[in-house]
Amino acid sequence: MALSFLSGIRVIDLGQYLPGPHAAQILADLGAEVVKVEPKEGDPLRRLIGPVDSDGSTAAYKLLNAGKTVIRLDLKSAEGRATFTRLIARADALVESFRPGALAKLGLAPETLRGLNPRLVHASLSGWGYTGPYAPRAGHDMNYMAIGGGLIGSGTAARPVFAFPPVADYASAQQTALAVVGALFGRERTGQGAFLDLSIMESVLGWQGLNLTAAARGDTPVRGQGLLTGGAAFYALYTTRDGRFVTLSAIEPKFWSAFCAAVERPDWLARQAEPLPQTALMDEIAALFATRTLAEWQALLDPADCCFEAVPEFAEVPEHPHVKARGQVVHHPGPEPLVETLLGLRVDGGPPPARTPVADADAGEILARWGA
Repeated sequence: MALSFLSGIRVIDLGQYLPGPHAAQILADLGAEVVKVEPKEGDPLRRLIGPVDSDGSTAAYKLLNAGKTVIRLDLKSAEGRATFTRLIARADALVESFRPGALAKLGLAPETLRGLNPRLVHASLSGWGYTGPYAPRAGHDMNYMAIGGGLIGSGTAARPVFAFPPVADYASAQQTALAVVGALFGRERTGQGAFLDLSIMESVLGWQGLNLTAAARGDTPVRGQGLLTGGAAFYALYTTRDGRFVTLSAIEPKFWSAFCAAVERPDWLARQAEPLPQTALMDEIAALFATRTLAEWQALLDPADCCFEAVPEFAEVPEHPHVKARGQVVHHPGPEPLVETLLGLRVDGGPPPARTPVADADAGEILARWGA
């Protein structure tokens, strides 16, 4: 079922790779009409991240751009820019992910676009933002996670680890979509659009208040030794006898008590308060988990309500009974199957919003439809 919250809203997606396109896709999920403008050679993601399918695009490209209509324009040509400016004049929002100044070199600076359409909400999602010494600097997710504080706290004492899928890319996409919706709501009151300066790095930095405050007070979180970073025996990953991973997140005393009762270790109850890192207790629990298979632990701990969950393999995730029941994962079978994950939103008891496959179109079709 498609959503209609943003019905009638026209969005131009100039993004490439992951963050910008995912932000625009969220807007499409909410009901906006999204037209993705690609260069003549197409979004580089058509050929990056995985093998190219028989239709000439990667699965990553098709998944991140489902729900959109794609046209190709050469913005370096006068004709391409003329077509683009006609679209801008009729659009409600623009999402782009170029480095600051890139559009200005094409004669499409933010103030120029605003002059063409004062009601335009222009979201520019760059790596570092429009100001500061790093504004023109290149980067990718790991770089943004590093500077934004998203790497130093995760991993072991030996070294940080980075997460997959890329956290900063997806987080910044969601922040961008939220900002666009907020600006569109504000436009209903003022009649004026806005230029939104967003950075991938700052989407991660915005989460660091607790850690930065702790550091300022002389209590810098130690990687691998904090309550939520690997130092607590009751909040940790363990390995079963058959080599599977499980999670135990029994932070609250009632959940820890339920775990201790289920495994018949009442002597562990008081040890939840031991100083961090709880290396000795963790070793004991690890030895216990190594005595049984994953299935055996699930049979024992699933009914205990102690914040225990298995770590499924990727192929097992869609078949998890809860994931399956919620209907967010859609399998498109065929010789080149796609497994699509929809927006995790259900309105009035309905299913997650469905997406149509990414569709190519001629710019003239869009111009005619938009009355441009």
